[in-house]
Amino acid sequence: MPKFGELIDSEMPILLDFYTDWNEASTSMHPVLKDVAAAIGDKGKVIKINVDKNNELAQALRIKGLPTLMIYKSGEMVWRQSGEQDANTLINLLSEFI
Repeated sequence: MPKFGELIDSEMPILLDFYTDWNEASTSMHPVLKDVAAAIGDKGKVIKINVDKNNELAQALRIKGLPTLMIYKSGEMVWRQSGEQDANTLINLLSEFI
């Protein structure tokens, strides 16, 4: 994974999904995130980050509940929510930052 600062330093909105493979709510978000990525196309990015493999980052961002979703734009966190979300909510949120 590239450095986190480089990852989020983009003019387009980036939806980050912090998940684990053993968390049911996290895995149930995978098809939702595919729908979101398809809907926003090249106007934004959806990136999944496994907290088991990126423990330092998860601790630095104080990830407590899974899944935790964040939207970054131009290096700034503009939205954060823990728990499952539906595709339409996420698409509408991302659209606000396009």
